[in-house]
Amino acid sequence: MDNTLDFILVLLTAAVCVVMLFSRLRLPAELAYLSVGALLGPAALHVLPDDSAARGLAEFGVVFLMFTIGLEFSLPRLFSMKRSVFGLGAVQVGAVILISVALSWVFDISHGAAIVLGGALAMSSTAVLSKLLIDRMELESAHGRMVISVLLFQDLAVVPLLVLIPALSKPPEQQLELLGFAALKATVLLSVVLYFGQRIFRGWFLRVARLRSSQLFMLNILLVTLGLAWLTEHFGLSLALGAFVAGMLISETEYRYRVEEDIKPFRDVLLGLFLVTVGMFLDVRVIAAHFFAVLGLLLALMIGKFLIVGFAGRAFGASPGNAVRSGLWLCAGGEFGFVLLAQMAGQGLGSKALVQIAVAALILSLLLAPLLVQWSDRIVLRFVASEWMLRAMELTRVAAQSLTNEKHIILCGYGRTGQLVARFIEQENISYVALDLDPDRVREATAAGETVVYGDAARRETLIAAGVTRASAVVVTYADVASACHVLDLVRELRPDLPVIVRANEEGQFERLSREGAAEVVADIFESSITLANHAMALVGVPLSRVVRRAREIRTQRYTLMRGYFHGHSDDTEESPDSQLERLHSVVLQTGAYAVGKSIGELGLQELGVMVSAVRRRGIRGLDPDEGLRFDDGDIVVLRGVPASLLAAESRLLQGGVT
Repeated sequence: MDNTLDFILVLLTAAVCVVMLFSRLRLPAELAYLSVGALLGPAALHVLPDDSAARGLAEFGVVFLMFTIGLEFSLPRLFSMKRSVFGLGAVQVGAVILISVALSWVFDISHGAAIVLGGALAMSSTAVLSKLLIDRMELESAHGRMVISVLLFQDLAVVPLLVLIPALSKPPEQQLELLGFAALKATVLLSVVLYFGQRIFRGWFLRVARLRSSQLFMLNILLVTLGLAWLTEHFGLSLALGAFVAGMLISETEYRYRVEEDIKPFRDVLLGLFLVTVGMFLDVRVIAAHFFAVLGLLLALMIGKFLIVGFAGRAFGASPGNAVRSGLWLCAGGEFGFVLLAQMAGQGLGSKALVQIAVAALILSLLLAPLLVQWSDRIVLRFVASEWMLRAMELTRVAAQSLTNEKHIILCGYGRTGQLVARFIEQENISYVALDLDPDRVREATAAGETVVYGDAARRETLIAAGVTRASAVVVTYADVASACHVLDLVRELRPDLPVIVRANEEGQFERLSREGAAEVVADIFESSITLANHAMALVGVPLSRVVRRAREIRTQRYTLMRGYFHGHSDDTEESPDSQLERLHSVVLQTGAYAVGKSIGELGLQELGVMVSAVRRRGIRGLDPDEGLRFDDGDIVVLRGVPASLLAAESRLLQGGVT
């Protein structure tokens, strides 16, 4: 290409198109970036140059990825999960590396290349699997915690592997000395930075935050991250190690979550560029020539990791079903595998064909990962006989809790909200059965005498066991729209007359849940606003009876009086999902405006999907005006509707038409 701008435009165009396509196919974005690199790279269309400048920029993607891993590094969290993280996680990563080293004798691969290759194959995708766990509401399940523990150890294991790679690329007689020297340097540098860094960082970030400049805060994050990355590289270690340490230091301060949000756009874009460069050295011709080797490595990778995680899970006390389920979740590769393979290729460890085969196997495994997760429950039920018994016991426990109950309430979810609802219910001597998927929470609550059982409320058989045919109401206490809609669908099938109360986080979810059949939708944003207003009115002397009446009126009208908001520059962007929510808009009727002298009903604003929320005339504001009200010169009309409808309504008020 002639210049850098051409390179950037071609890269952005291809990335946008391919990521959109992969999103529609529900495939990970990581695969889209890899495909862009493979398609436009030197081995295919040769559109993107495989130069040092592109690779140098892509390294920053790894830097910011390691920085965010450092942000998530929490000593209390590690301590609480130490048995799973340093037990199950260490066994999984260590076993894959040992098997790789053992097989290096058979396939004539150097021990250094075998260690890095084993480390790369041991990795699983933290981004993909974490998202799947959240989407499926299995983050707090037994197998979900096993998966997170192993992923956490894998993320930590990348750090020493990145430190080892430069030493492993040297001749065998120098490796031991270089490894020892690298370990010594890393220990000394990390000790000094961690000991003095926490004190310095906390004070420094406090000074920067007091200036209340978001630009300065962002610049400070970049300075700290890149500065420590430069320091570790200057000492002969990796850039990624310094970024990881920077994240660790900031994670111990109160600015962790703000930093995480600010750095995310840089991380995602630069990581995407890194994956494009990985795809660029993917040579389809080499892969085709070694097709059976790719297929063999793919099968060995997925079967081997499945067996290792499965047997290790059983050894650490997991049930057969959860051990198999965790093995299916973790048997595919991950993005850190590409990081290690890129470093391996850069240091000349292993042949080009070996790296190509490994990258191809990881890509194929990532394609299979979502499918395996989707089918994991069916596979477990098909091949693990004890899972049927455990499922039957689970349903039996649910049925046993609800057997004697009549006109009870079924609580779907027993988190903080569910527990508060249960306490209110108990005060009125109304019985309830709570369903929750967190085994620790269920165990502790049951021990305390609460009517809580382990069960998935989004399953038909669980609701039947909970006594949905005898219940008086169902309350979905968590704010997950997809799961709530599934519960509503099941209740509508099993007991159409049973009222269901659900939660909603956002205004846009209100109408959808109402259409799905919810008897009541409790919108968090509205209820918090009502509570704040109640306290404010009570504190300024408004009689309590009037405060209660106002709140009752709003709830009776299902929040109609609170819908819409005045949009400002700091609110959501046009690309945000919230950009199409109802909002409020003020229109001033100057002399000569079309609406002057006409009534609200004559203007037909309802046809445009717009309501007149209020009219302000000579400093007096009238809420919810009658349709017979006629507008005067100088009236300020407050409209409520979605953005496009508001534009049409304003045009009709001022000009008499719709533009």
